[in-house]
Order: sequence, then C-alpha cells, then structure tokens
Amino acid sequence: MSIERTFAMVKPDGVRRGLVGDVVKRLESKGFRIVGMKLMQISRELAERHYGEHAGKPFYEGLVSFITSGPVVAMVVEGENAIAAWRTMMGATNPADAVPGTIRAEYASTIDENVVHGSDAPATAEREIGIFFDASELLP
Repeated sequence: MSIERTFAMVKPDGVRRGLVGDVVKRLESKGFRIVGMKLMQISRELAERHYGEHAGKPFYEGLVSFITSGPVVAMVVEGENAIAAWRTMMGATNPADAVPGTIRAEYASTIDENVVHGSDAPATAEREIGIFFDASELLP
C-alpha cells in the first residue's frame, strides 16, 4: 500500500460546465482525501511553468491559451496509489479512447477540452503541486 499525493485539476471547460462537484464527489467516493483545493485563474506565466515541457511543440500555444481561458479548480489529492488511480478515473486524454464510466468518457468533448488534468508520475506530481500550492496551503 502506497499513500501518495497527486495534483488534480478541473480545467476551464469543466468549471464552465459545472462539473466541479461531480469530480470532487468521485474522488471522495473512492476514498481519496483532498488536502488542498482552490478556485483560481491561471496566469500566462503560471501556465508556461506548468506546461514548460511542451514549449516549442505545435500544440503548446493552444494549451496555454485554453488553460488561461477561465477559472480552474486546482487540488492536491491524497490516498493509496493516488497518481495511477486518478489517471484511471480520468480516462484517456482523447475522450474517443476513454473507457466508459471515466470522467473524460462521460463529459469531455474533444482532446483539447477534456475536463480534467492529473499528474502522470511522482516527480510530476511533486513539481505540479509545488507550482500551484505553498506547503502552508495543504492539510497535514
């Protein structure tokens, strides 16, 4: 059993469509604990830090533009194997490939507007949590 923390986000399309409550309910129903959560508007600078590994790729500008297009809900989620479990709950990046019952299969319309984000590895989770949260903002 591995208790870990991961970064999770409801993207602008999810916030705009009123899906925050459903995403939170799914996380809590699976036994995860939300140890940090905030509604925020991501600045271009923050978006560039978050998506830095994609700088220079053809889709980079679109990513930055979309993530800054409206408020997001940023969260730190804690629980057993939280990184892999949250990624499974989200479903494939492309909603056309997402397994039925996952968030993206149920709610996402396109690969670009796919409702949620989650860290893909422990190092990524640590980096993303550090970008969006100060340690003082997290429950022990």
